Amino acid sequence: MVNKASATADERRERTRGAAKSGGAQHVALGATNLNPFGDLHTVQHLSARLARGVRGVFEPLLRRECRTWAEPLVVQRLADYRMERPDGLTAWLPMTMALGSAPAGQALAVLDGRFVLELLDLFFGGTGHAPAELPAEFTPAAEVMVTQLGKLLAEPMRAAWEPLARLSFTPGHVELNPAMLANLDADDALVITRFGIAVGTAKPVFLDLLYPVSALKPHGPSLTGKVHGKTAEPDPSWRTGLTRAVMDVRFPIRSVLAEPMVSLSLLMGLKEGDVIPINVGSDVPVMVGGDRLALGTVGTSNGKAAIKLNTICYDIDSDFRGDLQ
Repeated sequence: MVNKASATADERRERTRGAAKSGGAQHVALGATNLNPFGDLHTVQHLSARLARGVRGVFEPLLRRECRTWAEPLVVQRLADYRMERPDGLTAWLPMTMALGSAPAGQALAVLDGRFVLELLDLFFGGTGHAPAELPAEFTPAAEVMVTQLGKLLAEPMRAAWEPLARLSFTPGHVELNPAMLANLDADDALVITRFGIAVGTAKPVFLDLLYPVSALKPHGPSLTGKVHGKTAEPDPSWRTGLTRAVMDVRFPIRSVLAEPMVSLSLLMGLKEGDVIPINVGSDVPVMVGGDRLALGTVGTSNGKAAIKLNTICYDIDSDFRGDLQ
């Protein structure tokens, strides 16, 4: 069953202390390779939080239940170390080709537990989310198609999450059972590892890992290390002035309803050309802008043309029209 009840209240997957430190600044020994040349990856952590909402949109329809998703603190590790930390058993390693426009930009990885994949496959075919107690040694062709489809569904929220930083696109490749079979990735390659928890109700969560090669992120280094600011910068004064002038030139239709007489259906059906409908024009007629009453006025003439003299302004022009532009 998908997300079978957990015996522990802690939803977070534990990492070793050494792994947890690698997401931030590191003390590098002389002669050692610095896996994380970026320092604190504030922006990537922020993008992961954005992506968590997209991950929820991918898995909720497949699970057929509301779920919670969250982004865990990221770490930087070698692929070999990451592989050693993962439990043994059936695992889907799905390469996600990264592209910046039409230019190749590296290869990310989506990693899913095999049991979770089989549970989703059972749900897809109308089951209850059952997976065998003893997992098979490899995926069936249907399960491989399910993993590829998950990659396609994840590609769009990944693109949207990265868009503020870089216009990256992601295309899933062929799922592998052994990370050693992955092209363009070596065991010693450093990876930024982002982890997303997916939980239904109070059940035990499952995890989706998205891995990005450090080498692929180096072109975006200055942006990756910048802190995310919640307050937006003040707009340029000249831009604001130009916008205000442009808004002030917008034209609005003004109309006035002199009368709205009521007639019976029999009279309406008997009307013909030349008939006269009597109306009573009040002392104050409404002057309308769109669907709002602007003023009340008196019908008359001005310079030989029909006109309306405004007696009462009903609309707070300063508050409703100018307030947002100041």
